[in-house]
Amino acid sequence: MSRLVARDPWFRLRDLTAARIAIGRAGGSLPTHELLSLSLDHARARDAVHHPLDVGALQAGLGERGLPCMTVHSAAGDRATYLRRPDLGRRLDDASRARLRDAADERGYDLALVFADGLSAVAVERHALSVIDGLLAALGDWRLAPVVIAEQARVALGDDIGSALRARQVVMLIGERPGLSSPDSLGLYLTHAPRPGLSDADRNCISNVRPAGLVPAAAARRLDHLLRGARALGASGVALKDDFSEIGRTLD
Repeated sequence: MSRLVARDPWFRLRDLTAARIAIGRAGGSLPTHELLSLSLDHARARDAVHHPLDVGALQAGLGERGLPCMTVHSAAGDRATYLRRPDLGRRLDDASRARLRDAADERGYDLALVFADGLSAVAVERHALSVIDGLLAALGDWRLAPVVIAEQARVALGDDIGSALRARQVVMLIGERPGLSSPDSLGLYLTHAPRPGLSDADRNCISNVRPAGLVPAAAARRLDHLLRGARALGASGVALKDDFSEIGRTLD
């Protein structure tokens, strides 16, 4: 490192975290390398927010796994509207709701899975199928609704989708708000007895699903545990304690 840069005494701790610690200084400013790195990560986060969901790739991946799917859209007509109007991203447009009701089964489904772009479509494209691979092996004979691919979606859109499909539980696999070290973080939101009007207190969340965070296979095991707990309890959210433990399990 140049003599012009004063190294922080915590510098060696940077090997243990992606967080911006011990960045040093050059006079009263950031070192050039750190400034460029910050600018690059900021650009990646912005790009993740605006990246359009590759619906075709997800459809192909689900098809390879023998999973039927359908696409829906929120009431936010485009990305600009979606970012300005979160409320529109929480409900379906009329055409999508009608298609889902047509796909509903009178007996209902045990579970509806939703792939949603959220604030990082990159996260969904990279990690959602890996989570599903681990989850399907554990679920066994659960009756699954067609997988729903949702565009311009907020978390609460899953409640509208699950209700229209008559699903007993719904899981939203949705891109989380990008951070400067995590533009591809996936969130999993579980709701029992989904219906419009529920709040975050009615959902369980598994966050930071990505190789550098909670790896998809481990996230799938935790999600399976919560799904079974919610079915047994008849509730999710604050009523459902996340007491999952990897002790005694094989870690990835």
